Amino acid sequence: MKRTTEKEIRSVLALDGPARFRHFVKTVVAWEAAWGLWKDGWSLMENDEGIPVFPLWPAREYAELCRAGDWVDYEVEEIPLERLLGELLPKLAERGMLAGVFPTPAGKGVTSSAEELAGLLRKELENYE
Repeated sequence: MKRTTEKEIRSVLALDGPARFRHFVKTVVAWEAAWGLWKDGWSLMENDEGIPVFPLWPAREYAELCRAGDWVDYEVEEIPLERLLGELLPKLAERGMLAGVFPTPAGKGVTSSAEELAGLLRKELENYE
């Protein structure tokens, strides 16, 4: 299993939202997995307009850092890239929900439509074919 070092975690968390978003796309495709929080259903947030947002992280360690407050009882769950693209992102799109890419303990992350995120992940996948 891939491990993220303490030094990498600190440097990536210091990036601004758009840079963390780019890091997310590259890392999820390279490692073929994203991470979410699960407890009888996936964790959710809301944007400022009250639209549900599904938070996603590029590595277990970042999701662990966000297991606090309302999410303290949630477990970190791996989401294989194939499932993310084939099942979860289409469901989010169908339900009018957004993807919350790489929230941190200090911020909400970058929200994007599920279609946009799926498109960027597929485009990145082309670099691996």
